[in-house]
Amino acid sequence: MVADIAYLQDQQRTIEHLHQLFERQRAAFLAAPMPSAEQRIQALSKLRAALVRHQQTLIQAISDDFGRRSADETRLAELMPSLEGIHYASKRIRRWMRPSRRKVGLAFQPGKAQVIYQPLGVVGIIVPWNYPLYLAIGPLVGALAAGNRVMIKMSESTPATAEALRTLLAELFDDSEVAVVTGEAEVGMAFSKLPFDHLLFTGGTGIGRHVMRAAADNLTPVTLELGGKSPAIVSADVPLQDAAERIAFGKGLNAGQTCVAPDYVLCPRERVDALVEALQQRFTHMYPSLRNNPDYTQIINARQHQRLSGYLDDALSKGARVISVNPAGENLDDTRILAPTLLLDVSDEMRVMQEEIFGPLLPILPYDSLEQALTYIAERPRPLALYYFGYDRAEQQHVMQHSHAGGMCINDTILHVAQDDMPFGGVGPSGMGHYHGHEGFLTFSKAKGVYIKQRFNGARPIYPPYGGKLLQLIYRLFIR
Repeated sequence: MVADIAYLQDQQRTIEHLHQLFERQRAAFLAAPMPSAEQRIQALSKLRAALVRHQQTLIQAISDDFGRRSADETRLAELMPSLEGIHYASKRIRRWMRPSRRKVGLAFQPGKAQVIYQPLGVVGIIVPWNYPLYLAIGPLVGALAAGNRVMIKMSESTPATAEALRTLLAELFDDSEVAVVTGEAEVGMAFSKLPFDHLLFTGGTGIGRHVMRAAADNLTPVTLELGGKSPAIVSADVPLQDAAERIAFGKGLNAGQTCVAPDYVLCPRERVDALVEALQQRFTHMYPSLRNNPDYTQIINARQHQRLSGYLDDALSKGARVISVNPAGENLDDTRILAPTLLLDVSDEMRVMQEEIFGPLLPILPYDSLEQALTYIAERPRPLALYYFGYDRAEQQHVMQHSHAGGMCINDTILHVAQDDMPFGGVGPSGMGHYHGHEGFLTFSKAKGVYIKQRFNGARPIYPPYGGKLLQLIYRLFIR
């Protein structure tokens, strides 16, 4: 009882601190509402240098949170894209900030029109646990490039990373510029209720709905990066070793705990057995052992491991065939390591086909025609990513044009996320809005249209009292 009271008091203090931080950032923004390009570039430059300087601390913190996270995966999937995103934005901020000249219609001459890009103000970023560094830094880069103040809510599942990032950012920025906050679910809900000028949330669809409801009370615009069941389609003639290698990489990375990991595979019926064999070979080559392999990441916590184990038990009980790829035959019962696992003979009644998997389980479904595969995807909620494997250019175009997803790779998985010159975002249940690169700058900016007129007033003929030959001439010219 005493512990419960202390916990509630601690959460309440954190929530009060949230409001104080927000007011401090709002006041700081009002005092300096349009940072120069030089100030923005300098902020990103010192962020980049600090990430390089503290990389080992961050790698260790993330590994501590996971129990074991591959250091190379953290470098490849978190540090590198963060640093590349900073470099990309820094080189282009001046160009992005320039007013955009627009056309003025003949009826409104003489005049000029332009769009100027202003910072929104105070931006909130809610970070998930699966890529706690990149999914904090990526949105932060866009928000800083656009000239905003930023508050970051880290996941309670990654306390070591949260503390490492809080310490790093506190060395670089006053908390009126950038601040990191932590706390449990109550703090997260209070965070989403703050009257931000924009709120970006990355996480599950269910929590995303709560975040959007909370933001709606303040009419806060939101970018929701959610997830869903991202399919991979294997064509009738693609070399299976090519497809298997790239699917295995996308599914094995972070032990499948990636929002754009291939969730299930659609394969021509006559090629399923050969694909299973190819995937087993590729997983075995990548992860010849699991228990003490520094390249293979653990499931983040016991709750997530239990969830995935429950999916497996449910699938088995309903008739699925399960193939665990555990090359060394190791006993993993006393760990949170879950072997790459292929599931065959799955059905829609199984939980593994109803929920986003977010782990190293990979259902494989047969199809009899490409149209059947596309129809299967179209009848389900639109995913965050879609992957197609096949070298026929006409078929590639057909799949691109007859499918909907937040993003897509042809003959690869997940790497579209790292392309700074493309927007990243979901569609429908997998999210709304975009960020990364120029789209990130635009998301965190107000594109304000400005019409400029000087001394001569060419609009006087349309002022009351109405009538006269000139107004009739205007009608004949423009209403036709």
